[in-house]
Amino acid sequence: MIYFVGAGAGDPELITLKGYKLLQAADLVIYAGSLVNPQLLDYCKEGARVENSAEMDLSAMVSLMAKMHQVGAEVVRLHTGDPCLYGAIGEQMNKLDKMGIDYEVVPGVSSFLAAGAALKREFTVPDGTQTVIITRMEGRTPVPETEKLRDLAKHRSTMAVFLSAGMVDKVVEELCREYPAGTPVAVVEKVSWPGERILQGELQHLPGLVKEAGIKKTALIFVGEFLSKNGLSKLYDKGFSHEYRKSRE
Repeated sequence: MIYFVGAGAGDPELITLKGYKLLQAADLVIYAGSLVNPQLLDYCKEGARVENSAEMDLSAMVSLMAKMHQVGAEVVRLHTGDPCLYGAIGEQMNKLDKMGIDYEVVPGVSSFLAAGAALKREFTVPDGTQTVIITRMEGRTPVPETEKLRDLAKHRSTMAVFLSAGMVDKVVEELCREYPAGTPVAVVEKVSWPGERILQGELQHLPGLVKEAGIKKTALIFVGEFLSKNGLSKLYDKGFSHEYRKSRE
């Protein structure tokens, strides 16, 4: 079997138990270069073949996976975070489908989830925003016309902006079309890695914060009321009845 495994956000203990066991059993591991904490490779068994995908193109990578699969090897393609978010697994799976090769996707802890934990915040706020938008700024690769940052900002919901710290001026320009300038923001760099950094402030001051800290990549930008607002959940309200508990008021 070929497994696409989410490595988690960086901390080697944030890989799932299933992913950990698959790494231990793998004969071939192709990992996503500098994005995956190399400590995770310590889980590999002695004699396992380990390759850095940063040095391979799509055809070379899929050909190697297929070749090893055909001789009965266990193959792990180790992606950063969760492979279903900006993981580029679709193109790999398409090629494997055409070859008639079976595979499985094993989820991981995305960096945006690890960042929520680091910030100690809920992305969805009781009596507040109930929506999380995960997106990125348009750069060398485009985004659909209907998903421009300025248009998504109209919802004023919680927003997690990937792959955009190096374009922070443009990010703020787009977001400020809809969010108030004083909207709280946070930048989390290398979340769950030893060098993790968290910056917080207001949207209008975001470029200065990022540039002063020298952050250009491997960082997430968060914007929204969730960074400053806490609501009160109905779930544990003594006056709220549900299937398992009667109201006490």
